[in-house]
Amino acid sequence: MDSIKELFKIGYGPSSSHTMGPERAAKKFKEKNQAAASFKAELYGSLALTGKGHLTDWIIIETLKPQPTEIVWKPDVIHDYHTNAMKLFAYNEDGKLIDEWLVFSVGGGTIMEEGQARRGGSDVYSLSTMEDIMKWCKDNNKELWEYVVEMEGEEIWDYLDEIWQAMQDSVRSGLSKSDILPGDLKYPRKAQTIYRKATKQNTPDAFRGKIFAYTLAVSEENGGGGRVVTAPTCGAAGVIPGLLYALQEKYDLPKEEVLKGLAIAGLIGNIIKENATISGAEGGCQAEIGSACAMAAGMAAFLLGGFIEQIEYAAEMALEHHLGLTCDPIGGYVQVPCIERNAKAAVRALDSVIYSLYTDGKHLVSFDQVVETMRKTGHDLKYEYKETSLGGLADLTF
Repeated sequence: MDSIKELFKIGYGPSSSHTMGPERAAKKFKEKNQAAASFKAELYGSLALTGKGHLTDWIIIETLKPQPTEIVWKPDVIHDYHTNAMKLFAYNEDGKLIDEWLVFSVGGGTIMEEGQARRGGSDVYSLSTMEDIMKWCKDNNKELWEYVVEMEGEEIWDYLDEIWQAMQDSVRSGLSKSDILPGDLKYPRKAQTIYRKATKQNTPDAFRGKIFAYTLAVSEENGGGGRVVTAPTCGAAGVIPGLLYALQEKYDLPKEEVLKGLAIAGLIGNIIKENATISGAEGGCQAEIGSACAMAAGMAAFLLGGFIEQIEYAAEMALEHHLGLTCDPIGGYVQVPCIERNAKAAVRALDSVIYSLYTDGKHLVSFDQVVETMRKTGHDLKYEYKETSLGGLADLTF
């Protein structure tokens, strides 16, 4: 499996696969073709169908400036390797083609070339299933976060500290705003209002209200093109920081414990990424929100004192109950149902933890089994329900 540095990335929304991935590809292509006088980008499949709402054309043009860039939309061209495909062309002053590059944005801001191994291409982690990792932990009397350190090295703490700082910044930035998000939906930010209500309550619901507020703050930042952390994607960026910010505040968690929780969340996300997918265009929203919910649940189970079986159970439950969730953004914007879905998933992650902590950790369906089921379910989902805005809620007009 890859390093969790390839899972948690800091960047700008609204989409890791439609914005961050194309930006990284365009930067790489520009560096290779510094003498180019102009560029063209052909966008295919899901990248073309929802590219406008995800600001794909805008980020490519901005990245390749000052040279002019022509954007060509080809939604009917579907590549077997991955639906989020784009081809970049570079031209000299005479308009002659000097270079071209077919590249794929496979989720979480990661870009790959056709034929490149989607899985098993990195040996940072020697094990890639929860079952094997749990066995390693038991054999070595270690915790899950210690396996991360064993594989990544002590330097992972500095990276996770940077990630946590960025997550906190996105919460605070989102809470400070009350404007309308860009786009035709005219979607109003709600985090600030919900936070104000939650701080005035003296009931058990107030804690949930704060989770809602913190999660919405990040998701609204993302929907507005703000700076967030892929966790594991931009579309699901609010779940982990929203819940973690609330838990840290409520229980005054030391930073060392917070970073251990993030390490566990990253490990869980890595297992899903390796054995299934975190791409909404490939697996539907179960791959994004479902994965984020599982990551947040495993993290929170650890922080609230769960042992390794309870952590695995919480993560399994969180993913299991998102199976079949479609990705059908209205208008192609990462706003509806995406933003509200983040807030609900953060609370669902906590509910999964509370449930698991009441048990001895034993259960019928393993985390690895539900990851494999999610992979198969994503494959079976109709194309219209995988980040194409061709079906489901995206059929609604306003």
